[in-house]
Amino acid sequence: MSTHQTDGTTTGDLVAGLKVIDTDTHWSEPYDLWTSRAPSRYVDRVPRMVERNGRRRWWFDGDIAIGLPIASSVIDPEGTKITGTAFFEMDNEMVHRASFEPEARVAMMDTLGIHAQIMYPNVAGFGNQNFLKSPDDMLRLVSVQIYNDALAEFQDATGQRVFGMALLPWWDLEAAAAEIQRVADNGLRGIVTCSNPEEAGLPDMGQPAWDPIWDLCSNLAMPVNFHIGSSKGNLDFFGKAPWPSFGAERKLAVGSANLFLGNARVIGNMIYSGVPERFPDLRFVSVESGIGWLPFFLESLDHQLLETAPNELADLTMAPSDYFRRQFLGTFWFESAMVAAAIDFLGPQSVMFETDFPHPTCLYPRDDARLSKTLAGLEPEVVQRIMQDNAAELYRIDVS
Repeated sequence: MSTHQTDGTTTGDLVAGLKVIDTDTHWSEPYDLWTSRAPSRYVDRVPRMVERNGRRRWWFDGDIAIGLPIASSVIDPEGTKITGTAFFEMDNEMVHRASFEPEARVAMMDTLGIHAQIMYPNVAGFGNQNFLKSPDDMLRLVSVQIYNDALAEFQDATGQRVFGMALLPWWDLEAAAAEIQRVADNGLRGIVTCSNPEEAGLPDMGQPAWDPIWDLCSNLAMPVNFHIGSSKGNLDFFGKAPWPSFGAERKLAVGSANLFLGNARVIGNMIYSGVPERFPDLRFVSVESGIGWLPFFLESLDHQLLETAPNELADLTMAPSDYFRRQFLGTFWFESAMVAAAIDFLGPQSVMFETDFPHPTCLYPRDDARLSKTLAGLEPEVVQRIMQDNAAELYRIDVS
């Protein structure tokens, strides 16, 4: 069936009746998130926002700096969006309370016409790579568990409207499996993890050591989310991507644009590893990476399979692009020009909407003109699938 409408229905009419689900948002973690919940022996070692030696930072395990004192929110207390690099000077006291407070978040969602949100971290790193900086296995695990318990509390406080993706202690696969089961029992709906664990000396995710993780996530219907920047090598705003002569704003712009494409590595490796072949019910999400580049990249994987790896990949029973269509989803927000073409190639079952609230480049305030341009010409059932149904089914969100 064609994905395009021909009856003259306006995009505004299509979205108006939907319970829109925003599949990529973040929060500015409260400064006492860990210290208020930690056992007494860990209070001084879990992530803390304190000033030490003249530097106010997020500190971990005493003196390990893991984050700047910024909220990573560009929405000020009056609800105005800040552009450029001024947000680097904005801490939690200088941003809108929807960045970290459940009641204010729900009120903001109502204003923006958002039914539910999927939420990701800041302090721990987008793939929980920052906690690895401590050598203490138990401290790392306690910090993960505290964070995940706070997510469950936030989910409850928002009336089951904001669903945080659980951190994974990916450096210990036995502990990771136990934590997946624990958070699933606590009502969380998915995990977010490091995209390149081999950077830390672990087996890559195609190795048999990871199979218990994939089997458990598959059996529990816990989608595996890979957020951009979710490893040490992939998080690069001001390093390799921009030219050294650029100023801060130009570096941030070039670095951010390149960051969006970083998930190509994990998608390509995951498909070629055979994990989707072995675990056909497992679902993966490429978060905050856009979708316009996916048709070319997947076509290149199809082509390279036949041209350069016909022997090693002979066990794959489908084309790489078909594994994506069956088991992967991508998210879009500011794109317009290539969204319809990407949906035609991928299929509407593989695409979800996001805003990236309250991060830089987020869709805020509600931008009906941009969304109308993006969705223009799509069939109503396709719009419903990408704006509501895919996320509702994947994350088990009630839209009745």
